Amino acid sequence: MFKKLERLWKEKSSRSIISLFDDPKRAMDFSVDLGNLFFDYSKTQIDDECRAELLKLVELKRVEKFKNAMFSGDKINRTEDRSVLHMALRNKSETKIFSDGENVMPKIFETIEKMRVFTKSIQEGEFSGLGGPITDVVNIGIGGSDLGPLMATSALAAYHSGPECHFVSNVDGAQIHDILKNLNPKTTLIIVASKTFTTTETMTNARTALSWMSREVPNPTNQFVAVSNSVSNTKAFGIPKDRVFDFADWVGGRYSIWGPIGLSLMLAIGVKNFDEFLEGAFEMDQHFMDAPAERNMPIMLALVGIWHNQICGYHTRAVLPYEQRLSKLPAYLQQLEMESNGKNVSMEGKKLNYDTGPIVWGEPGTNGQHAFFQLIHQGTRIVPCEFLVGAMGSESYLVKHHDILIANCLAQSEALMLGLSLSEVIERMAQNEENKQEFEAIAYHRVFPGNRPSTKLVYSKLNPSTLGKIIALYEHRVFVEGIILGINSFDQWGVELGKVLAEELTQIIAGKKSAATKDGSTKMLLTRIGTYKKA
Repeated sequence: MFKKLERLWKEKSSRSIISLFDDPKRAMDFSVDLGNLFFDYSKTQIDDECRAELLKLVELKRVEKFKNAMFSGDKINRTEDRSVLHMALRNKSETKIFSDGENVMPKIFETIEKMRVFTKSIQEGEFSGLGGPITDVVNIGIGGSDLGPLMATSALAAYHSGPECHFVSNVDGAQIHDILKNLNPKTTLIIVASKTFTTTETMTNARTALSWMSREVPNPTNQFVAVSNSVSNTKAFGIPKDRVFDFADWVGGRYSIWGPIGLSLMLAIGVKNFDEFLEGAFEMDQHFMDAPAERNMPIMLALVGIWHNQICGYHTRAVLPYEQRLSKLPAYLQQLEMESNGKNVSMEGKKLNYDTGPIVWGEPGTNGQHAFFQLIHQGTRIVPCEFLVGAMGSESYLVKHHDILIANCLAQSEALMLGLSLSEVIERMAQNEENKQEFEAIAYHRVFPGNRPSTKLVYSKLNPSTLGKIIALYEHRVFVEGIILGINSFDQWGVELGKVLAEELTQIIAGKKSAATKDGSTKMLLTRIGTYKKA
């Protein structure tokens, strides 16, 4: 599948990226413009010939067919026999979308309207706690029930108009303790987000929050809301049906921010801004469906990823938002990409003989420059960097700050490409009148190899609509990469074994089950932990 591309890479790998700019049209030819969102991939080794071969993958792997199948409600998640319809949650058209022969849009509109009504009742003080209007919201979830709303709520801090939102995900009691200790239970709303309402970490934290609230609130579940599709389990917990927001099984956890899982976000930014968030994602959906492959931003972002990972052998990618409020985006994309495309078998269950999803990581700029950028610039491994930056910040009186931020973002991308040769280092040192002995001692330490690829995603300003577009862009990128790799991007069986073993070990640690069947290392660790507990 990749043989021609691999041959091209072997022929062109020693070529400098900067030499490609001898073509004055390169920058515009190797970018995609969506008005207030601009994707530049010109600082990569991809040229016209390489791009043409990459685009052939889109045809070979029938991306168009699978794209249409997904939007039509076909069960492309074969291992779970499910449709994949998170896009329906943000469908702003009158188009009907079907799953199992049923138009899902009426139920979606009903649920979104229920969220709107509830949000307005909170923000207008109609729904209140025992001590008055709700001042704080605690969202309890994990994985997709946490990372999405946490990331989006942080990103849109400039648009907050409702109660302050807090997020609990880790079963480590330190997190829920540190959050609840500063809150007033009489004015706090708890959202418990779990599709089945059985997730161990979430339900453990939910019961702790219930106990905390019951100390001062006689009927604590009056201040609880559930995001779940298990009416029986939410009822058993004590949450009435009118405060249960459900969603269908065709919404995967890591794709669920657009519906009830985004309730905390709606409470934070208000109904109007949440609608604009959905509108932005819908616009990206329309672009993904309609634009030709070469001018299709999700497809080209995916092809750049395939080029770097599968063809060049760069198996890690750094996501570097030069926007402090996007500090949670790398973690969000870690789950989105690594849980989706971290597979070793094809859709048909056959073992793959090539690498699939990359390792995704990152931090916001400029912080990363003073941490891991040393490795990115001078390390032995090449790490493709994906920069994100806004033309404007949200704080108009801090324009100078934002200009420095933009300058740093562009400078890092340029430095990765240009590098600094030994002769250039010596010339610079000579200009500084450093002596010859110092040249010999440290000159090589100042050499930058350069020729390291990066992309830029530039947007006008981080607002609800822009954020919606960015998230939808990456969702579709993951989908396209998965189709090209021949894998199912919408299941996550890899997380299940650890859950089963953890349940068994919980019983062992509690003394309810023997550790006899465990391996020597696990037995030793259990013994040592028991010793520490008794100390």
